[in-house]
Amino acid sequence: MKFNLNADMAEGYGPWKMGDDDGLLEVVKTANIACGFHGGDHNIMAQVMEKATQRGVSIGSHPSFLDLHGFGRRQMHLSGAEIERLMAYQIGASLGMAALVGAEITHVKPHGAISNMACADGDMAQAICRAIVAVDKELILLAPALSQLAEKGSAAGLPVAQEVFADRTYLNDGQLCPRSRKEALIEDPEEALQQCLSIFEEGKVRTLDGTWLSLPSQSICVHGDGASALALAKHVKQGMEQAGYENVALPEMMGA
Repeated sequence: MKFNLNADMAEGYGPWKMGDDDGLLEVVKTANIACGFHGGDHNIMAQVMEKATQRGVSIGSHPSFLDLHGFGRRQMHLSGAEIERLMAYQIGASLGMAALVGAEITHVKPHGAISNMACADGDMAQAICRAIVAVDKELILLAPALSQLAEKGSAAGLPVAQEVFADRTYLNDGQLCPRSRKEALIEDPEEALQQCLSIFEEGKVRTLDGTWLSLPSQSICVHGDGASALALAKHVKQGMEQAGYENVALPEMMGA
């Protein structure tokens, strides 16, 4: 009766603030740290890593396309070799910063468009996994449940944590509803909680067309950049705990 609650963090840049990192660190047990390509910089990375470590929050690298203006949510079409270098570069930055502040990187979670594309594109997923294996094959791959990314991660020998989403709706193939559609986001905390309870207690989620989809789950994501992110994360955590689940860091959830 355990679950892991994760959030994307350190996504500000210079004086520009994105999300309530301090507030979320009091709620979640896993932080995905932006690496500077869609958000984040060396100062913000270090500060959030230090605070996360002090609170017993596990830390992961959150690499993306090189797309600051689009927040990593615009599609790009790169070769497999380019994707490998893109991932290795950012994971390396995370590892270096973690070493500097006495933190530990335990997982990798691709961000935004590169994750969404790799969920449906096996070749792209394999390129991402090759990069992770090359850097450190012990790193956990935090990947959306039922995705090509999760499947290729397991095939590459990586430990894979199946991720589900509290604040996003699902299509009947297991893909997230595109953000371009108005029904893509779940902003009501109670609706988000009920979706999480359904996934963990019944192993299934109701898709937008009304059908039920079986969905494995180990980690719940709340996107940290949303206006209601902190309130939603608090409500999901409280509701899951009231249902008998313990919120643990990702390595503990994986049995490490």
